[in-house]
Amino acid sequence: MHNVEIPGEDARWTELVEGLQERLDDMVSHFLDRVAEIPEYADDRVSFEDMRDTAHETFGRLVDGLREEKYQHPEHNGGKNTLVQFAGELGAKRARAGISSEALISAVRLDFSILWAELLSVADQADAVLLTSRVDRVWRVVDEFATRTHSGYGAERVRMAQEESNIRREFISRLFSKTELSAETISQAGAALATDPESTFSIVAASGEAASTLRSVASTGGWNQPSHRLFIHEFGGSTYVFWALPRTAGTKRPHQAQPYRPAAIARIPCGIVEGFAGFRGLPAAARTAERLALLLKPTDRGPLTTAAAWARLAKQQLRDAGLDPWTDLNAALQQCRAGEQERLEETVRHYLTTGNITTTSEQLFCHRNTILNRLTRFQTLTGINLDVPEQAARLVVAWA
Repeated sequence: MHNVEIPGEDARWTELVEGLQERLDDMVSHFLDRVAEIPEYADDRVSFEDMRDTAHETFGRLVDGLREEKYQHPEHNGGKNTLVQFAGELGAKRARAGISSEALISAVRLDFSILWAELLSVADQADAVLLTSRVDRVWRVVDEFATRTHSGYGAERVRMAQEESNIRREFISRLFSKTELSAETISQAGAALATDPESTFSIVAASGEAASTLRSVASTGGWNQPSHRLFIHEFGGSTYVFWALPRTAGTKRPHQAQPYRPAAIARIPCGIVEGFAGFRGLPAAARTAERLALLLKPTDRGPLTTAAAWARLAKQQLRDAGLDPWTDLNAALQQCRAGEQERLEETVRHYLTTGNITTTSEQLFCHRNTILNRLTRFQTLTGINLDVPEQAARLVVAWA
């Protein structure tokens, strides 16, 4: 709608606006009655005194804005605290008070209806044409106030989120430190992350393309478990994600937590450590998860646990110490006749997974005596008795 200026009626418009100025208390009273119907304003997030004073300031500035066509922009008012500036500050103030965007919009929408209703009450029938010509101005003043309030609110929410995110990242970084965690740091981290620091946790680690997938899934809520918070940490080319495990109903101790592995990681090659106790166990668990991630093979399509990869871990640690359990074993097997080494290794590998002669013979479609003969031959060549757990373990590690 466009304003239709009527010559000689500017003075009457000024009279009506001044009439509104005299009725500020009535507008404030109407606003307080109606805003109390919005739950978030009724639960004391904003004090009554604050709402009253803010409403009085708001309507006073809205009325001032109706006096001029160019209503109270900072550049037209020497940079003073204008309606626009006040609106931005109000939006930020309500964001800090924890008012939702929807509740704020509902409250701001009340301003136009209350202002227009009071304008109608101070006018008479002869002012109908005048009001019609100026309704667009009233709407633009209120709309500008609403827009700037919402903009200030949004900017403050972003700033608050950034501050909260920075605080979380700082404490997460501290938790991954190799130094001993103090009780104070653990307590502060629990508060910052809104998580019980004595809970039972699980952690995954990944690098390369798998790390990118892990970040994407974790940050976009792809874990299909919105009730559990996920915490991300980046360090040394690895991405870590950890979370608290849900507890069994009616239990209190962390070790009574229910096992929980987000379904999304079933498709991500990563190292995983499940069920470690509290924030104090996080640094060691992270290092283990990282080691497991480094031991992944191209054939691994999902998370690698310590239970599944203990032999790989043991073999890697032996190699780090300058020992290779495969060297002597391989030298011993070089005595085999053509094709014999492959048959012996196949038989022994199957036997190590079952520990049963009959089952191994069935899997390899061989007579039981054939299996026995091969195991005996293997022992003769290598000196490893597969019926002795300590010796069998050495072989498992060597072939990991």
